[in-house]
Amino acid sequence: MNGRPVSADVVVVGGGLVGSATAYELACAGAEVVLVDASHPGRASDAGAGIVSPETLHDPDEEWFAFATGAADHLRQLVARLGEEGVDAGPDTYAACGSLVLALAEHEDPWFSEVRDVVLRRSPGVSEITAAEARGRFPALAPPWRALYSPAAARLDGRRLSAALRGAADRRGVRLVDTEAVGIERRGDRASSVRTDDGVLACGSVVLAGGAWTAAAGSWLGVALPVAPTKGQIVHVVVPEGRAQPDTGGWPIVQPIFNFYLVPWRGGRVACGGTFEAEAGFDTRPTVAGVRDLLRECAAIAPGLAEATVSEVRVGLRPVSADDRPLLGAVPGWANVHVCSGHGANGLALGPYSGALVAAGVLGGAAPPYGLGRLAG
Repeated sequence: MNGRPVSADVVVVGGGLVGSATAYELACAGAEVVLVDASHPGRASDAGAGIVSPETLHDPDEEWFAFATGAADHLRQLVARLGEEGVDAGPDTYAACGSLVLALAEHEDPWFSEVRDVVLRRSPGVSEITAAEARGRFPALAPPWRALYSPAAARLDGRRLSAALRGAADRRGVRLVDTEAVGIERRGDRASSVRTDDGVLACGSVVLAGGAWTAAAGSWLGVALPVAPTKGQIVHVVVPEGRAQPDTGGWPIVQPIFNFYLVPWRGGRVACGGTFEAEAGFDTRPTVAGVRDLLRECAAIAPGLAEATVSEVRVGLRPVSADDRPLLGAVPGWANVHVCSGHGANGLALGPYSGALVAAGVLGGAAPPYGLGRLAG
């Protein structure tokens, strides 16, 4: 492979946040790891808004709530671990900022009440606050009808955390191969190597962490991997410094129950997202229709941002599974092939935890939840 590695204990296919986290965890446990990264445009890790707020999750599935809560705890610990290892992810990578869950109008009240009942029952740190209090925390807001506030929510920059994980993984000997995996060679029920555009990598185990591109690996395995791309466009706006730029880094995330979200960052930047375009396939173009919808709703939710500058449009392809739960664990019919994918819109919040669980499974630990037993072998 022209001086590149030709073998590893584990080959991880996919170099986004999920794959980088998995490779790092495997290396921490002493495994020799090669990370194969095709760097596809539209990777969700590079575009996602990074909302980490399990306490405001209103899905009634209690196991899913516990999984999301565990993922948030793991993420906090992971950022601390990286710092202890001398890898400075930077202050803009992860920060607690709080979150507002809003009903914007009176007709949303029945749905808001349902959300409120679930959230307050499970998360005692969350409280209902007045419209004035909500605007005090996010001054650009229009007066909402009702509001919940969670002080524990955090925001995460997927690009920065991915880079930090790669740096930490590199220190632990993980080797990066910038190429595309195109197949798996097998001996009996085991993968013996991963074929790439640049050659063959012999391996003891394989982890497929290809995000929205995961389903293509199913043809290598003879197993359907039900992960499909859902396109999401996100607009970033910046309040100009000349207009007495506010301390947006201290503003909370805004999560209307029936609208786009707003994620504030330092430096006057606010991200508004994201569209859900399930039929767009692998199209990574920002579109007039998508940007129009985002800007219209951004100005309606937060009129104080109407004069902000549009600075960037990001497009990501969310890896959405058939049942909206991640696919984690060993692939049926294969003794040493594992999958870590299908996180949908929650990859930044859930991906590092999933990577740690799958890494443990690869090395002989307990099988992670939301596994692949429901798939046909």
